[in-house]
Amino acid sequence: MKDKKSIALVLSSGGAKGIAHIGAIEELKRQGYNITSVSGSSIGAVIGGLLAMGKLEDYTNWIKTLDRRSVWGLMDFSFTSNGLLKGERVFDKMKEFIPDVKIEDMSLPFTAVASDILNEKEIVFNKGSFYRAARASIAIPAMFTPVNYDGTFLVDGGILNPIPIEHVHRTEADLLVVVNLYGEKQPKAELVGDNDKNKPKQVEGGLFAAFSNLVATGDKKSLGYISLLTTSSAAMIHKLAKINIDRFKPDIVIDIPADSASTFDFHRADELLKLGADAAKKAISVVTAKSD
Repeated sequence: MKDKKSIALVLSSGGAKGIAHIGAIEELKRQGYNITSVSGSSIGAVIGGLLAMGKLEDYTNWIKTLDRRSVWGLMDFSFTSNGLLKGERVFDKMKEFIPDVKIEDMSLPFTAVASDILNEKEIVFNKGSFYRAARASIAIPAMFTPVNYDGTFLVDGGILNPIPIEHVHRTEADLLVVVNLYGEKQPKAELVGDNDKNKPKQVEGGLFAAFSNLVATGDKKSLGYISLLTTSSAAMIHKLAKINIDRFKPDIVIDIPADSASTFDFHRADELLKLGADAAKKAISVVTAKSD
């Protein structure tokens, strides 16, 4: 491995597993790496943008306070035919302590990717409102309502480009580092499965249970309509992620098991932060050993 410490960082889509992005970033910094630019899809766009504007620590401190009850409270159901959630309440909450910033004013070059479903093309955000770009990029089809944009509709960036390597502002001096939330599944990993200790008892067995069964849990016995759709999409997205990694051959790939967490497991921040840090440490050590 070349003796270089500046990196262009690419963060994949992947729901709550994206908290592992933060742990990986923290480990990269601990080991002396200097992040010079970042791009991301979906949760990767959220984390990447917060990193680029210097607000990732504020966000991290906040998500560490979340339990299942508070995550449930951030869900703003739309009850419309084009998405279960509006996806506005969580960003409104974030705006209380992280004001919006124009992407072009961030301290690091940042790019977010969303998918134009009508024209079947990527929409790349490298200027304008961070929150507008983030909301478009996280719009999982059928889960979140799509975003109206210049006469079309935008959905999750991961649908067309889950690992937007080609959109990161990389220079010749930068190592290319990818945090991939679609790593090999580990069914017996510690994080797999549901943690019920913080489940809000007043909604157990009711709307919460019904909604949970719609989320892609991977449990074939409880596949509902939304779960079937998201599980099918996941198979496609995993394939696209692998294609992009094989195509660009990053210097370091930090793999997070694809089954480490479900879409809305944001109450498991401490576990996922550690998972990301451990994965980064392992990936760095493997690449370093090969170069010795």
